[in-house]
Amino acid sequence: MPEPSSAAGSATASSAPRSLAEALRARDDASLAALLHARPDLLGPVPGDMTQLATRAGTRASVVRALDRLDRFALQTAEALAVAPEPCPYPVLESLLAGEQGSTGEDNGARAELPRALATLRDQALVWGDDERLRLVRTARELLAPSAGRPSPTGLGPTVAEATSGMSPTRVQEIVAAAGLPATHDPVSAVTALTGLFADPERMSALLDEAPAEAHQVLGRLVWGPPYGEVTPNPTAPVRWLRDRGLLLPASARTVVLPREVALHLRGGLAHRVTEPVAPAVPADREHRPQLVDANAAGQALAALSTVEELVKSWEHTGPPVLRAGGLSVRDLKRTAATLDTTEATAAFWIELAYAAGLLASDGEADERYAPTPAFDDWLELPPAERWSVLAAAWLPATRTAGLVGDQDSKGRTLSALGPELDRSAAPEVRRRVLELLAALPEGGSAAPDALLARLDWERPVRGTSALRARLAQWTLTEAEVLGVTGRGALAAHGRALLEHRDPAPLLAPLLPEPVDHVLLQADLTAVAPGPLRRALGDVLAVLADVESKGGATVYRFTPGSVRRALDSGRTASDLHAFLAEHSITPVPQPLAYLIDDVARRHGHLRVGAASSYVRCDDDGMLNEILADKRSAGLGLRRLAPTVLAAQAEPGALLDGLRAMGYAPAAESRTGDVLVARADAHRTPARSAPVPVPDGPPVPDATLLAAAVRAIRAGDLAATAVRKEPATTPVVAGELPRTSAAETLATVQAAALTGSAVWIGYVNADGAASQRVIDPVRVEGGFVTGYDHTADEVRTYALHRITGVAELAEEHL
Repeated sequence: MPEPSSAAGSATASSAPRSLAEALRARDDASLAALLHARPDLLGPVPGDMTQLATRAGTRASVVRALDRLDRFALQTAEALAVAPEPCPYPVLESLLAGEQGSTGEDNGARAELPRALATLRDQALVWGDDERLRLVRTARELLAPSAGRPSPTGLGPTVAEATSGMSPTRVQEIVAAAGLPATHDPVSAVTALTGLFADPERMSALLDEAPAEAHQVLGRLVWGPPYGEVTPNPTAPVRWLRDRGLLLPASARTVVLPREVALHLRGGLAHRVTEPVAPAVPADREHRPQLVDANAAGQALAALSTVEELVKSWEHTGPPVLRAGGLSVRDLKRTAATLDTTEATAAFWIELAYAAGLLASDGEADERYAPTPAFDDWLELPPAERWSVLAAAWLPATRTAGLVGDQDSKGRTLSALGPELDRSAAPEVRRRVLELLAALPEGGSAAPDALLARLDWERPVRGTSALRARLAQWTLTEAEVLGVTGRGALAAHGRALLEHRDPAPLLAPLLPEPVDHVLLQADLTAVAPGPLRRALGDVLAVLADVESKGGATVYRFTPGSVRRALDSGRTASDLHAFLAEHSITPVPQPLAYLIDDVARRHGHLRVGAASSYVRCDDDGMLNEILADKRSAGLGLRRLAPTVLAAQAEPGALLDGLRAMGYAPAAESRTGDVLVARADAHRTPARSAPVPVPDGPPVPDATLLAAAVRAIRAGDLAATAVRKEPATTPVVAGELPRTSAAETLATVQAAALTGSAVWIGYVNADGAASQRVIDPVRVEGGFVTGYDHTADEVRTYALHRITGVAELAEEHL
């Protein structure tokens, strides 16, 4: 990093740039490419020359974006330049940030880090000029400099000249006299004299020694900001003493302000109360064995796969409806959380993750609902490690932020899961940065959340965004843990591979248990799966039994309802007995066999069909029992025949009602056959995963940067190259050349013969005028063909659209 005594600081006045455009023109191609990479908004569209680039770099929107991406000390440096004299010598800036050289104050590293911060501002085109004449871009100065409505982030107020700009000459002379200065002939010299007094440490110390003790207390309340204070129409004696001598100047009828020069003297010349030149360290809070971290993260990853699969499958028959404004209702979110046995916030994360991975979407029907996509079936066929890679790869760059679910937007509306207002463009950057900080720790090391948040706040300190970034960082730590990117707060090996754009599946696969093809049946009507089940076994068992508990081993419970569910799906009692005997390493317990036989014996004894609906049974005694039961009153049953009851309820409602009464009816078709009640899984049409919303323009790649730099250089050559003046009409810099058609034709023909470059003015078919430098190759048929330096390609131009032409001076050929 160059010190202030470098070539940049020793440049002579004649060679120093006089504008930002000249400073940019003096950069090499690598430096220009770095600027365009850091500020990609400058490329939309590619500037025509350096003047356009400088103008665009000084626009308010672009400067605000650039300031938002500065670290704390670089921003403090820009804030100090905004309150420094313009242009500002390097030593003055150094004293504003680190105090006077040789002062007794402790140097916290500001002096050593200032060259780095200044280089950052120069690289971002926020500061230009050599070290003797540093200039902050005018727009940045306007944003950071103090005003009556917006105090400076430094807490400093306006200068004496700014604060006295509307004051009467008589009042200015009174202040000068009260301060012990000789009278002047005009207010400008009086303000200059007062400014000189306040900027002179010795004379200021002498003046303040005369102040009452209470006056020092008043100054102490204003010195670090805000510099404004209210006064009564009859202020106290200490305030009058300060006001009479200009140490407090009127800002309005009832407000006074502490001038910047006075505040800097009281601060010891410092622009900030505390400077933070060095990023806060993120030490390892705890250290674990890397193998333990990886194993813990792998367990979380396996649980994540199970949770996402359970979530999506729970929506494949009758998924929740889409709200009219988009998103999931609060009731459906609560129902999903209960299904997954988790909190609503965690359920929202899993829903958004499945949506980001393209496994869930709305079906687009008239009665729009959420359902699995065809990609879900493909995802199920992948090995577990690859399935996790799909989820993690969707999580890391996602801009949709599940942590916002339940918050309110600017209009007071509650943000819902899968709703349209959850995108936060800063989320991917924060997520990646948190993982990078964890990756910088020793393997197995975890960091304290407070240390991570302090570091992130230093790296992006701009108010208004730092609070959101802190929340995003906290959500990242939680999500990374439940997803299995981290284990015990430390980054796992497969998480590190994900961060480094490598495939994490090969690292995760050995850590995941192999699927098992058996369960352990127990006498209490439960089955224990000692690990993840193979898909065919898991699918059947999910119908035959209910999940009672999850974890390393999943416990399933058999109930009459679950057995009836399996019978409804078309299986027979013998099928179920054979299935359990095949997949259990323990004998089928007698209570379970009795349960299956008992439910199967009663299953289908009652038949329900559409009449509106009816019930038929060969046992008229059972029908009498149903009619006598008070719980059947709501079904609207009446006897049609000894073995048939008609009902007002629909067949589905009638089935549910009879099952609630303890019966096991079966649905039948119009021909009297038993209907298999296995519902077909609903899938949406092919859907693509949501695209992350970028934070501004995309970062350009090396090819685009190189082409943009060439185009800007070529355009700048066309705009600034020295031309030979024709004998008739002089060429005015910055204007299109004007030559006759004959002169234009003769000049380009001569250039084509000699192989020299010419400067032309050209108006295209849309009427847009531009200046270009071309090497003519061929002139025929009313067109000139040549190499265009601006476009970096061979182009053809109509001669009648060329406004004029001029030869380049020899030193620019």
